[in-house]
Amino acid sequence: MKLSRIALAGGVAASTVLLIAGPAAAHVSVQPVGEAAKGGYATLNFKVPNERDQASTVKLEVNFPADHPLSSVTPQAVPGWDIKVDKSKLDKPIESHGRKITEAVSKVTWTADDSEIAPGFFQQFPVSVGALPEDADQLVFKAIQTYDNKEVVRWIEEPTEGGEEPDSPAPVLKLTAAADDHHGGGAADDAKKGDDAKEGDDHKAADTAASTKETHAAASSSSSDTTARTLGIIGIVIGVAGVAFGVLAGRRRSA
Repeated sequence: MKLSRIALAGGVAASTVLLIAGPAAAHVSVQPVGEAAKGGYATLNFKVPNERDQASTVKLEVNFPADHPLSSVTPQAVPGWDIKVDKSKLDKPIESHGRKITEAVSKVTWTADDSEIAPGFFQQFPVSVGALPEDADQLVFKAIQTYDNKEVVRWIEEPTEGGEEPDSPAPVLKLTAAADDHHGGGAADDAKKGDDAKEGDDHKAADTAASTKETHAAASSSSSDTTARTLGIIGIVIGVAGVAFGVLAGRRRSA
């Protein structure tokens, strides 16, 4: 009896360890490459893990938020997958770079052609998007994952702030503070660095010119001094020779 209780307790403990050590369920998610700044453009990666042991993922549908339509959505080609982009008319047109946008991308669908996401693997689907809204802190992309056994998983549940994660959470993109130029600070910083470098080069050129001018002036002054000294010495030699000649001539007359 005592041994049976010990064995039962050991079995419960072992199963508890297995439950704790088991991996958490993966789901479709979205992550930006770098930052996703409000009002700017970004490249997003939709990451799709395969959660089944006996089936492969063959299709992904990502629905874009209708409350914050994006004027530009450009998927990157993924080898082995066909891409379809659906657009819809906007109830209220939006302005983008001085143009009035009357329709926006509502859904992007990737369908396996000669590829698939096998068990134990994941695939990323990149998309360039913009302009991101300035009046939102996050964007929710509802996704639908289809397996080759016809199973469909809907990642469409919106998480609530401070609440527990839903069983099938939708991918959520967190937006960061707006950049000054709405395209990130890199371009402005590079331009400023270029201006600073140009200004530094101009200063160096001016300093070099001034230094060269001073060198030429010093060389000219040195040459003038040398010439004056040479002429002075020649004058002295001529003078001494004249005196000697005069003395010699006087002696001859006296004789």
